[in-house]
Amino acid sequence: MPGRTDSSATTDSSDAQPPGSDPRPVHPTDTTGTAPAASTARLPAEQPRSRLTRLLPTRTPYRRQLRRIGAGRVLEIGCGDGDTLAGCAPGSVGIDHDPQAVARCRTRGLTACTPAAFLAGPHARPGAFDALLSAHILEHLDDEQAESLLRAYLPYVRPGGAAVLITPQEAGHRAGPDPVRFTDFPLLRAFAESAGLTVRRTYSHPLPRPAGLLLRANAFVLIAQVPA
Repeated sequence: MPGRTDSSATTDSSDAQPPGSDPRPVHPTDTTGTAPAASTARLPAEQPRSRLTRLLPTRTPYRRQLRRIGAGRVLEIGCGDGDTLAGCAPGSVGIDHDPQAVARCRTRGLTACTPAAFLAGPHARPGAFDALLSAHILEHLDDEQAESLLRAYLPYVRPGGAAVLITPQEAGHRAGPDPVRFTDFPLLRAFAESAGLTVRRTYSHPLPRPAGLLLRANAFVLIAQVPA
C-alpha cells in the first residue's frame, strides 16, 4: 500500500519523522471518471514566500533539476501562476484547477489549462512530454487520490521520461493549507513505485534535511523514471 514506510529506501538525506500533531482528516473526492479533474479539485492556492525564502534557490529543483535530467517538455501538475512553467522548455504545459491561475499563466504567454480542458485538448497525447512535475500536491491527497493522479497523467510522459515529485518538510507542512498528511521520502517512494515508476534519486532542497524543521521552503525531492 502507498501508505507504508520503506525503511530500506536509499536517500541522499535521512528519512523524515512525521510531525508531532495529529494528521488532519481526509476529505475524499470522487476519483472515478475524469480522475485528473477530481484529484486536483481541492488543491490550495500558492502561498506568499518569506524574506528568507526569497534569498534561497527554493525553486531550483523545479528548474535546475529538470534541465539536469534533460527533461525537455514538462507537464506540470498544479502550475499556479506559472513561475516554474516559465522556466521550462518550449512545448511545456501547466495544469491547474483554478481558472484564474490558468488565466494568469496565459497572460505571461504560457500554455496552461484546467484538468478538463487538458483532457479535451490537443496536448493530451500519449508520450507527448519528457517529464512530469508535481510540486506540493501529493501531501493534499490520500493514497487513492495520489495514485490516481500519477496514473492519470503519467501516460502523457514518454517511455523512459522522468517524474519529479516534491513535498514540504516539517515547517512547510505545518504552515501549508490543509495538508492531508506528512509526505516524506518513504511515502513519496511508495507513491512513485505504486504508479510503476523507478526511483532514481531523493534529496533535500535547498538546505540539508535538518533545516526542514524550521525552514518552510525546505522540501523533499524525488526523481523517478517512467518505464521504457
